[in-house]
Amino acid sequence: MSEHFDVAVLGMGPGGEVAAGRLLAAGKRVAVLEQELIGGECAYWACVPSKTVLRPVEARTGVRRAAGTSGAELDWTDAREHRDVMARGLDDSAQAESYTDQGATVIRGAARVTGPGRIRAGGREITAEHIVLATGSEAVVPPIEGIETVTAWTNRETYTTRDLPGRAVVVGGGAVGVETATFLAGYGVRVTLVHRGRRLLDREDPRVGELLQGHLAEAGVDVRLESSATGARRAGEDSVLDLDDGTEVAADVVVFGTGRRPRTRGLGCEEAGARLGEHGEVLVDEHCRAAQNLWAIGDVTGVMPYTHVAKYQGRIAADAILGRPRPAGYEGIPRVVFADPEIAAAGLTGEQADQRGIRTAAVELDLAQSLARPWTYEREPRGHLGLLADADRKVLVGAWAVGPMAGEWIHQASLAIRTQLPLDVLRDQVAQFPTYHEAYLAALDELDA
Repeated sequence: MSEHFDVAVLGMGPGGEVAAGRLLAAGKRVAVLEQELIGGECAYWACVPSKTVLRPVEARTGVRRAAGTSGAELDWTDAREHRDVMARGLDDSAQAESYTDQGATVIRGAARVTGPGRIRAGGREITAEHIVLATGSEAVVPPIEGIETVTAWTNRETYTTRDLPGRAVVVGGGAVGVETATFLAGYGVRVTLVHRGRRLLDREDPRVGELLQGHLAEAGVDVRLESSATGARRAGEDSVLDLDDGTEVAADVVVFGTGRRPRTRGLGCEEAGARLGEHGEVLVDEHCRAAQNLWAIGDVTGVMPYTHVAKYQGRIAADAILGRPRPAGYEGIPRVVFADPEIAAAGLTGEQADQRGIRTAAVELDLAQSLARPWTYEREPRGHLGLLADADRKVLVGAWAVGPMAGEWIHQASLAIRTQLPLDVLRDQVAQFPTYHEAYLAALDELDA
């Protein structure tokens, strides 16, 4: 006989945790289903461990560039131990116990939707008034001939390794590839980054990729653009990639940051009426509804594959289930790459604005030429801010920043874009002196001129 719940949440990454927590707090009877670890990819193999080991790299840069400081050196063993603490030693028993204490039923094992409101998981049959799909995504390794002969890593091996390689080839110039190259190079690994595009972070403004390439070169990363792997082979102890320009690159490991795919294979969500997109993503409406009483949140939707978006969608879906629906809006959500220095963006690029027929005005600000804060922060100041405005509506539609702590101060642009704050309101803000936030006033002054 099956057990019945108000809501069953399949997948307990950040999105699933937010949805389950919100529903439990509202008194719903909730089953949480997870085949791996409660906390998901982000907590154990991605966001948390990667940012933990990137922080010492950033801190050493800060010491070396600040006046009156010296002697900062990295200790991989210490950093690795703290990483493992932050990733809970790949142990989610405390999280499982917490959900049990909150009244949830925790079910382990692969789950499959067998029909509207019906699930089979861990040898159990359950029914639920609502089902929330939050199964996330998995790393994609491209089908390169000979790939099985080399030492190939994804984010999982990279951020759980005990020992660092001497040399690494990072394939992919998106956020994952850039962060991985920054991390490894920071700890002394000889890194070659291979990217098939004409520029790094090619979904962002071209200027961002240009600035980033310079910073990676300063860190010792050999960046090879418009270059793709045509084959892989073992040569003694070396893992070798053959590239389409006739060259080759040898290393101890090949790390793939070549995208992710939604985890929908074998999930059976179509049995409950869901439709899948061309990449296997669950298609949802503005309330994260995939079908009658079926919801999907996070990477599995393919909307914006960021942890903060998964958590946002978790709130959207839970509130709809609780009878207080509100549409999700994705304009202005920040995008941060934790390189050294950080890279952040929100809203549209110039190309995207052109495609929408928006008449724009743009400005780029060199922070060192306009602000005091970069000079108090480091001896050879770095930092640029780009703003993109709708010239007719007089509102901000896009922004990007490359500089120290850019991920912290991009949120002013994010809020302005999401709320369509008039430029005159932004110009009337009073920023603390000296801070990087002052860059917005300086850039808006140039935009106005």
